[in-house]
Amino acid sequence: MSEVTPIPVTPIPVTIVGCGVIGKHHARVLTRHPRFVVAGLVDPDPGALAAATEVLSAEGASAVPTGATLADMPAVDGGLVAVATPSGLHTEHATAALDLGAHVVIEKPLDVDLAAGRTFAERAAAAARDARMISVISQHRFDPASVAIKKAIDAGRFGPIVSGQAATTWWRSPEYYASGGWRGTWAMDGGAVLNQGVHTVDLMRWLLGVPITVSAVARHHGHPFLEVEDTAAAWAEFDNGAIGTVFATSAAYPGLTTRVTVAGTGGSAIVENDRLSYFHAGAGASVDTTRTDASPNQASEVVPPEHLAGGPSAPDAFLAGHTRQYDDIADALTTGRAPGVTVEEAFRSLALVRAIYISSTLGKPVGFADVLGGEYDSVVPALG
Repeated sequence: MSEVTPIPVTPIPVTIVGCGVIGKHHARVLTRHPRFVVAGLVDPDPGALAAATEVLSAEGASAVPTGATLADMPAVDGGLVAVATPSGLHTEHATAALDLGAHVVIEKPLDVDLAAGRTFAERAAAAARDARMISVISQHRFDPASVAIKKAIDAGRFGPIVSGQAATTWWRSPEYYASGGWRGTWAMDGGAVLNQGVHTVDLMRWLLGVPITVSAVARHHGHPFLEVEDTAAAWAEFDNGAIGTVFATSAAYPGLTTRVTVAGTGGSAIVENDRLSYFHAGAGASVDTTRTDASPNQASEVVPPEHLAGGPSAPDAFLAGHTRQYDDIADALTTGRAPGVTVEEAFRSLALVRAIYISSTLGKPVGFADVLGGEYDSVVPALG
């Protein structure tokens, strides 16, 4: 990858494409971030533009140009475009931004369609060689809990990794799905794994390595009016021999937790609701912990109190994840380095979700490399 052409101006101008719930979230984060300024809002819905403009005003920001399409916006060339439209439109709008000369950040997931994601990954690689910065939101990779675990794994402190678990046990009401015609559809949204569970799936893949085979089952017993799944379970074998399990549901009233667990022969860790609840890295020799209290929780030694499960809540905690990733994006844009989350990384996480859907549809295990390479691109997801 070529170095990114540094942006010489601070704050960095950002045009937000898509002014729904997540677009307004980006507006709040960017308005409060000292290294960015919202320079434009794009949405074909005048009501959405008005609502996002109100968010900017409430945050003390000046009014900005608005328009129905990105082509309506001034000064996109050389600036940053944040794509926050429905998931099935992500790569289409990101491509339009690249065509206009912008750097791009895409809200998760990369897309709902793996073939579209693959095509965009090729386009993004060419743009990166032309010194363009393209990133995809995976904000929980920047959480202090996730960073502490990744550092421990990379340093070998957990020994060989043998297993991982990614669980999202949430609730989404019928009213939630009715709030947008695109929600709960294969074409624009995906189900519990792709929409709600994608962050825990991404973290597990990031921490465990490269999947080899994937087996899964997906259903919509809780919300049978959906065309997508509201509950799925899967397991994957990784190239290092580890076994990972995935569980995701949007039908667990009233909504419980997210949980990521990583276990090795020398240490283990648990993240619950983005906070570290358990961390233990052995000193190199394991002992019989069934007979001795030799595995104290070391979580408080590796993250501050506000990032411990049950600890005090940090101010504006809901904004903090995106803020940390925008810190990374700002550094990439001003120093010329690659971003912490690349399109290729996001494409691999999308491929793992797609493998879960394909395995459930076909009723058999599938090879991750085959999914990644496009062998199953023609398979239309279906629920049993």
